[in-house]
Amino acid sequence: MFDSGKQYPDTWYAATSRDRQTERAPLPGDRDVDVLVVGAGFSGLYTAHNLADKGQSVAVIEASRVGWAASGRCGGQIILGLSCDMGPIEAALGRDGAREVWDLLRWAGGEIRHKIQRHAIDCELADGFLWTSILWQRIKLLCDWQEEAARHYGYDKLQFLTRRELPDHVGSERYVAGLIDPEGGHLHPLKYILGLAAALEAKGVPIYENTRALSYRDHGDGCTVETEHGVIRCRKLVLAANAYIDKLDPTLHRRVMPVGTYMIATEPLPVSLARQLLPSNMAVCDNQFVLDYFRLTADNTLLFGGKCTYSGRTPANLTESMRADMLRVFPQLKGTRISHTWGGHIDITVNRTPDLGQRGNVYWAQGFSGHGVVPTCAAGKVLADAILGEDHLLRQFMRLSNPAFPGGDLLRVPLQAGGMFYYRLRDYAIPGISF
Repeated sequence: MFDSGKQYPDTWYAATSRDRQTERAPLPGDRDVDVLVVGAGFSGLYTAHNLADKGQSVAVIEASRVGWAASGRCGGQIILGLSCDMGPIEAALGRDGAREVWDLLRWAGGEIRHKIQRHAIDCELADGFLWTSILWQRIKLLCDWQEEAARHYGYDKLQFLTRRELPDHVGSERYVAGLIDPEGGHLHPLKYILGLAAALEAKGVPIYENTRALSYRDHGDGCTVETEHGVIRCRKLVLAANAYIDKLDPTLHRRVMPVGTYMIATEPLPVSLARQLLPSNMAVCDNQFVLDYFRLTADNTLLFGGKCTYSGRTPANLTESMRADMLRVFPQLKGTRISHTWGGHIDITVNRTPDLGQRGNVYWAQGFSGHGVVPTCAAGKVLADAILGEDHLLRQFMRLSNPAFPGGDLLRVPLQAGGMFYYRLRDYAIPGISF
């Protein structure tokens, strides 16, 4: 499950960004820095950018390649908010604290666009995100969020769509209502993170690939990190390994569970068919507990994602199973070829709330629960600010409840799988029958 690799997995993203995949050397030997970041995914690179901008001496190490894991394989959807929605945040922090978190997330959505522009990152950025409802009884979730966003969070841009209005945005009979967020959007995540890495190196920050952190020790005045290729001494340590934290920090490992999630890519579609499927070129996600999400790329490939597994093994007949899910949404793609099928691990927490924290000289960000493009940008600011002495937002996040998964390493997977089965039943609930 926690394999690394010197080559990128065979994803559509990797196949369409080969000209940007600079291979970086491993750590050449021992060194000293102000801050060491473990993990060259979104959260690690965002943190490093913010620290470098404030004059800190920073280095990044990565067990595989930049964006090798979830950051470079994900749906690439820019979604304002969190996987848990805002309810658990408000319950833990109160309305004012939740508003702070929401304002931070909205800032992060804008910051992503700012970084793309500032660093001239060609990553196929497109605007617009659409939530959809499959079940009539879940239309209320869309309406409630539209009202709550405007009333409690000062965000009045959400636009509700009736079933009659949906064909202007998604060519499927599957959905009964929708909610547009114009500040959402989508991008090519691997091109984007490779651009972030190049911009970070231009600031003088080294990124050492194929350099796994084996262990660390916090000795009060700093940390010592043992890697495969040498020792790094740092004043502060940032753990941004997410689903791949594993044995590097067993305490953090117990607070997240790696979950497999999967995507397919079609062959490039004729322009007329692509516009029939997604006329307004928005990213789309439904509001089922086990959800589907999809979008078009710049060359009119349809990327379609969903499913989840807990075993660490790729499901049998994955391509055909994913194709069946896609055809349930878009039966007009029946004769379309699938060019790529891939998966990867996201890290979920018990309550689906992000897990950010500090212990001595060690800081961490994990648990984005499949909803990470925007929240990782927020986390990069929160961690960097705390390292630089402004820890108010980090303390807010540390008030969220992120306990260890029950059952330990032996039982937590079957217990979680059982819970997911319950929610799958709710996804297909029959009106009048409760679970």
